[in-house]
Formats: sequence, C-alpha cells, structure tokens
Amino acid sequence: MIGIILNDNAYEQDIRELLMAFFPGKSFVHEPVPGLELCLVGKVDESRKWFRMQIIFRGDHSPFIWGATPAEQRELDHFDEPLSVDYDNRTDTKNKIKRRLYVILKGFTGKSLPWGSLTGIRPAKIALMKLREGMTGEEIRRYMKEMYFTSEEKARLCVETAMREEELLSLLPLKEDKARGYSLYVGIPFCPTTCLYCSFTSYPIGKWEGRMEEYLGALFKELHYVAEKAGKVPSSVYVGGGTPTALSAGNLEKLMEKLVNTFACTKAIEFTVEAGRPDSITREKLEVLKRYGVTRISINPQTMNQKTLDLIGRRHTVEDVKERFFMARELGFDNINMDLIVGLPEEQAEDVEQTMKEIKALAPDSLTVHSLAIKRAARLNTMKEAYKDYKFVGTQEIIDMTARYAHEMGLEPYYLYRQKNMAGNFENVGYAKPGKACIYNILIMEEQQTIIGCGAGTTTKRVIPGENRIERAETVKNVEQYIERIDEMIERKRGLFEDKGESWV
Repeated sequence: MIGIILNDNAYEQDIRELLMAFFPGKSFVHEPVPGLELCLVGKVDESRKWFRMQIIFRGDHSPFIWGATPAEQRELDHFDEPLSVDYDNRTDTKNKIKRRLYVILKGFTGKSLPWGSLTGIRPAKIALMKLREGMTGEEIRRYMKEMYFTSEEKARLCVETAMREEELLSLLPLKEDKARGYSLYVGIPFCPTTCLYCSFTSYPIGKWEGRMEEYLGALFKELHYVAEKAGKVPSSVYVGGGTPTALSAGNLEKLMEKLVNTFACTKAIEFTVEAGRPDSITREKLEVLKRYGVTRISINPQTMNQKTLDLIGRRHTVEDVKERFFMARELGFDNINMDLIVGLPEEQAEDVEQTMKEIKALAPDSLTVHSLAIKRAARLNTMKEAYKDYKFVGTQEIIDMTARYAHEMGLEPYYLYRQKNMAGNFENVGYAKPGKACIYNILIMEEQQTIIGCGAGTTTKRVIPGENRIERAETVKNVEQYIERIDEMIERKRGLFEDKGESWV
C-alpha cells in the first residue's frame, strides 16, 4: 500500500500515475496508516512558489542510483531541497515534480522505466511539437532523455513516429490550417461476447438484435444533425465499437447506406470499418462494406494462439482468422489492419513470437501492437480473485521482437500512444506499409483536427484553431439512455459549437 499525502491535490494524479508505474497493482491511501510500503508527503507553501517533497520508505533506503545519467545525478544532488515552482504553470511544475520523484523511486526500486518520468498518453506529441519548433531529430532525442529520462530506444521511436506523422498530416487538404474540417467517428457498441480484458463500451449483440432499429434510429438522427451543421465531407470516416460487424448484414447495410447518403464518404481520405472479431465476419458483410466504398478494415485476432483465444473469451479459432483475412483479400480489400496484444494472460515470449510468425505469413497492410492495459471495468480487474493465478508477461525484449517482425514485414511506425495501467509501462504502436497508414489514428492521437463522435459512448473533440486547446462533448455510454436522450446528446453538440456563435469547422 502506498500513501500520498498532499496539502494541495493539484498534481495528485500526476504523482499517482508515476507511482503506479513503479508499483503496479498497489492500492493508494491519502492518510498515514500502518504498514505503508512508501509514503509521499508533499507540501506547497502559501505563495505557491515552493514545493517540498518527502518520501518515507519502509526500512532504511538512500536514493542513490548506480550508473545514474548526468541529468539524473543533477536531480539527485538536490533531492532533499524544496523545488522552486510556479504552481499555476501546470506543465513546468508537473515536470519538475515528476523528475524529482522519478529519480528517487529509481534509486529506491533499482529499476528504470523505458519512458522515464513520462506518464502521458501521447509522447510523440512532444516530439512533433519540437520538430515544428525547428529541432533536429538528434536534438529532440537528447531533449527527451534529459528532460524526461526516456531511454534511447523510446526517444528514437518518438522521433521516428513524429517525423512520419508530420509527413502524413501534410497530405490533408487545407494543410496550412489542419484544424479546419473534421473527421467523423461512428460508434457501434455491440460485440458477440465481451473479452476478458475489455473495458470498452460494448453490449452483447444477442440482447439487442431485436431492438437494433431503435439504436440505429437514434444514431441516424444524430448523424443527420452533424451533416447539416458541420458539412457532408469529413476528412476521414471511422466506424468503430464494439464490433460494427456484430450487426446483421441487413443492419450493417442500413448503416452503410445512411453514412454514404448523408456524408460524402467516398470523397474522404479514408473510410474505415473495424471488422474486428473474426467470429463476426461473413462474406455477405464484407460484400456490403466493399459495395459502399469502405477503403480500410481491421481483422483483429489479438493473438494467434488458440489456448489464449479460448482463455480471453474469443469465440473463434486461429484458422477462422486466416479464412476471414483471405476472404477479404479475395473481395479486393487492399488495406487490412490487424491488432495484437502483448501481455495476455499465460502468454510467454515464444507464444508472442508464434503470433508474429503467423501474422508475417498473412502480410497485412498495417499492424497495431498493444501492450495489455487492465482497465477498471475489465473482468480481469473486477474479478481479480478468479484470475489471480494467471501469469502476465510483458518485457522490453518482447516489445523489441514485435518491432523487429514489423520491420521485416516492411511496416514502419506511424503512431503511438500509451494507456494507464499498461503492462510493463510500455506503449501501443501502429505500423503500416508506405501509403497504408491510418490518417484518423494520427488525427485523434495528436489532436490535430476536430473529431465528431456519434453513437453511444463516443466523444466529440473540438480543436480550437490557434489556441492549442480542446473542448469536449460526450454522449452517454448506456445504449438505453442514448436512445431515450438522443435530443439531449444533440444539444450537447450544439452547445459545443453553435452556442459560441462560431462555425463548426
């Protein structure tokens, strides 16, 4: 158990996230209780110009790091001195606190984190910003290692990804002002079953098949409003979930027809549908997607080991994955993504390598490698006792191995992001063949353009041009409430845009 005791909670989340990275699975309290493994006491003075941090370990430990980098050692040399901060300057104060905390925790635990003191979900955004300020790749790598203590490998990955993102974003129309225009996300929150690790907004399709017209009716009303107010030509269209192909072929056709008739989907840079679960894919559904001009799909096995598929609740076989993949190729889909997860229960390095060999043989156009992140709502978290004996293995060597296979397949990293509670404090990386990267993924990760979300559990993110600011409007996650409150969901969008007397895009 870890204690965090602060006289001002402005930076509690930043402190807790870094502690969670060093002590995964530990619980936190905000008062001194017996038996604490570690207790952090932080006090900001009345002027909010000085922050004193004291860390009390169980037992006798000195914060000394063998082989500390010069940047780390400079921080250690002053570890018992209060930090000079401007408490109202969030970015600068957060970085100072996390730098000091990182080197002390590294000394206490004897371990370093690949991303250093960085806990944010968009590390490449830092590199992209520095790139636009005129820094070279080498200067950015050095900056990330000295400012955040990132490893050479992660700093290099950030720079490589940022450079590729900037190249791909230049392809957008109105590239001088990428915040203009918008992309459309459509949420279909239904799946055949719920996977063991999943925390997405998703409902068993079997319980909703008889009421799907109600959901689609509400969704279509929201889509019509967006098209009327924002315009009918989004930069990109992404239909996700859940699993959109969990819909029957008839309902999937209704959705595609509505999208194509309401928006100029075929004029968008890309039109993606997450086919996702192989057990939801049929030839008839793929033919529907092809007929309505979908340019990119995902077929996501997560693993190519049958024992793991059975364990995590995927009701399909490895052979099903291959069959659906070849079926899509036969029907002419030339941009197919596949998602994998590293760190699934009971999988060892050799299991992940077996998956990579199978994927390499299929040769998808893009590949997203996720590190397992156990969210609060996932069954792996809500039913901890039932799964307490499972082993979860995620190492840098495994991550490096997946990167090596991706490069052998001719795939290059084009976007990356991180999640809370991620195994091994690693990252998710999207790899793609030249010309096959998903522009939508870059836009939403780097927050380069307004994303309008329609459907239960979606979020609209409005980019304010020239202000480096995002405003949000969310729809409710519960499908029943979404249907009943659809007019309110539309009003939320109206409040985000129209009430300010400004154009949507």
